[in-house]
Amino acid sequence: MDPLTTLLITVLLLVGNGFFVAAEFALVAANRSQLERAAAKGSRPAIAAVAGVRELSLMLAGAQFGITMCSLGLAIVTEPAFEHFLEPPLHALGVPEAGAKAIALGCALAVVTFLHMVIGEMAPKSWAIAHPERSALILALPFRAFAKVSRPILSALNETTNALLRLIRVTPKDELDPHTDPARLSHLVGESRRLGLIGRRDHELLRRAISAREATVGPLVVPATSVTTIGADATAGQIRRTATASGHNRLLVRDEGGAMTGIVHVRAAITEPGGDRRAGELAHPAPVLTAETTILDAVSRMRRAHAQLAVVNDADEFAGIVTLDDLLAELLATNPH
Repeated sequence: MDPLTTLLITVLLLVGNGFFVAAEFALVAANRSQLERAAAKGSRPAIAAVAGVRELSLMLAGAQFGITMCSLGLAIVTEPAFEHFLEPPLHALGVPEAGAKAIALGCALAVVTFLHMVIGEMAPKSWAIAHPERSALILALPFRAFAKVSRPILSALNETTNALLRLIRVTPKDELDPHTDPARLSHLVGESRRLGLIGRRDHELLRRAISAREATVGPLVVPATSVTTIGADATAGQIRRTATASGHNRLLVRDEGGAMTGIVHVRAAITEPGGDRRAGELAHPAPVLTAETTILDAVSRMRRAHAQLAVVNDADEFAGIVTLDDLLAELLATNPH
């Protein structure tokens, strides 16, 4: 093989190795929420990057496969060519055949290893770590294309790896846990306060919000004995009278077996034309929680359901309710609990 072709192949292999290294570190280091926001706006690179993060185990297998192939290519093409290039000058210097081969081999290994580590490994790794989101967006589309073409091989490698992990009782994961350790968050907030980067009130709000990640709704539950309910067959007039007597705009609707089937707002009874529909028909579903549900999870589920109340069950039995106001008040530390 002529020197120019060897040089071209070497450059391509080093660039390819760097591509896979950068893609690997970019997917691990990138802020997933930033990628998801960009994907929601229709960015194709961001959509590809998010897809890669969600298949992280497979994509890392792809990166390792690519790195291995490039490394083997350097060993097969570049090292022998460089060794062959060095032997004639060594012979000219009077170095014996065996010695020339050994010296040429050692020099070839040293040069190729240096180029591989610096250009193919360390430089792309440092770039991806310094600019994780940018590098993820730049590399996502070609990396996903490579993964798609080589998916049968990658799937086989990934499944084999997962099987080995299960043998030693390790559960494989396809993606990183997006949640940050509360202890680490608490430390960062504390350091920010110590350095004067945030005020006392903001520090207290953040501290309580972090604590709420582990706090449950249990202490905030209004017990079943204090909850006003109404039968599913109640008329619009009965709904209005019960709401007036209880002072609550929202009432839980129970079926004949006593199970809570939803929430009816008194407004639905007032605006009901003719008043023929019953409470069960006017009600909308209520989120169902347990006392162990975290406050943040409860708030998230209630916001998605556009619900001001949530049913709390204990072993499938109605235990009470929680209100969105109480949960938010607990987060903001305005609640006496």
